[in-house]
Amino acid sequence: MKEIKTKLLIIGAGPGGYVCAIRAGQLGIDTVVIEAGKPGGTCLNVGCIPSKALIHAADEYEKVSRLSGKNALGISTSKPKIDLSQTMEWKDGIVSRLNSGVAGLLKKHGVKTVEGWAKFRDGKTVEVDTPTGPQIIRAEYVVIGTGSAPVELPFLPFGDKVISSTDALSLTEIPGKLAVVGGGYIGLELGIAYAKLGSEVTVVEAESSILPQYDKDLIRPVLKRLDALGIKVMTKAKAKGLSTKGNSLLVENGGGVDHKIPADKILVTVGRKPVTHGWGLEEIDLRMDGPFIHINDKCQTSMRGTYAIGDVTGEPMLAHRAMAQGEMVAEIIAGEKRTWDKVCIPAVCFTDPEIVTAGLSPKEAKDMGYAIKTDSFPFQANGRAMSAEREEGFVRIVARADNHLVLGIQAVGVGVSELSAGFALALEMGARLEDIAATIHAHPTQSEALQEAALKTLGHALHI
Repeated sequence: MKEIKTKLLIIGAGPGGYVCAIRAGQLGIDTVVIEAGKPGGTCLNVGCIPSKALIHAADEYEKVSRLSGKNALGISTSKPKIDLSQTMEWKDGIVSRLNSGVAGLLKKHGVKTVEGWAKFRDGKTVEVDTPTGPQIIRAEYVVIGTGSAPVELPFLPFGDKVISSTDALSLTEIPGKLAVVGGGYIGLELGIAYAKLGSEVTVVEAESSILPQYDKDLIRPVLKRLDALGIKVMTKAKAKGLSTKGNSLLVENGGGVDHKIPADKILVTVGRKPVTHGWGLEEIDLRMDGPFIHINDKCQTSMRGTYAIGDVTGEPMLAHRAMAQGEMVAEIIAGEKRTWDKVCIPAVCFTDPEIVTAGLSPKEAKDMGYAIKTDSFPFQANGRAMSAEREEGFVRIVARADNHLVLGIQAVGVGVSELSAGFALALEMGARLEDIAATIHAHPTQSEALQEAALKTLGHALHI
């Protein structure tokens, strides 16, 4: 068996791994990347991209459905129908195009891709189980980017009626009744999409509120929309398993009383776990932070020459965090002086309406000892939001009281995901309230709410 020797070996071609490989190739580093599936990882294949495609299709279907009845716009149309199998075929086409794009970029930059499952022999050597047989690869540097996988509940194992987020993105028929276990962002994104497509959706959340990582002000517009879509929400409720006949979800909702929720499909979205087993972790001596691989501010692990990036290193499990880490690690290996010094990692919850957070919330800022100034501007006073028929939500700014340095920006509303880049840029550039307030924002756009939020926090909003 012929061995491959390389300077850099990357295990996993997810967002972090393939970006690391592309940047390494640009920098002239001899690089090999190993991937058991298709390039792009969870995000491109069974996560971010396909879920947004499904959400878009659901939004369009719901829009046409609304227009088939009486509406303020005076538009008349017939009641729509949807062929979900065709929708999934369209979604798969998008994924395939992006797969090919990533593979092409890797090839363009001289990166060798090995298909298969890698397992460490020692800290610098892996054996890959490829379709054509075992392959040994030795490297000077190793980057671990093995990602994460959906958490499976022992009393609700995946299969048949019980599905993961991955399965929910490949259904060919719309479930008549869908029970969602877990009221976090994944469960709500998919639950809302299927509700718009016609499913009767019930969300079961063990905590006292859905989206427990967000404050009540940000959640309130989402709760209102869930109610409008007919989605039933059960909080402080614990799923216990399937009913005897297997046609219902058993839920304990206080007082020890079990309720039965009829369900054609049960979508379990109670979180994700790092993929740290099955690739020889026991063969190398890495320090762990609970279930995650410990890293420093350069993404170095406890083993010299070995780095880890992305979901396997802990929260936040976000593709763009992994990408930024991968780029940084490639440059460090090339000899550049880099360190992780990001002010914020913006996060988007693609519910309806969407939620964006960047930097510190008011509570987080106070808990860190800051005296703050904070205020929000509602989309009800924003002409663009009004003309698009979706006025719910707001933009909120959190700033230091003494020098007005912006510490955090949050928003909830339709399409606010596209404001996230501006929020992050303001924080990374060290903007103060006066900087945002003095920046001309195009009219009419939703982004004006950011300027108005800054003005309002300073005490002199113009349009409210």
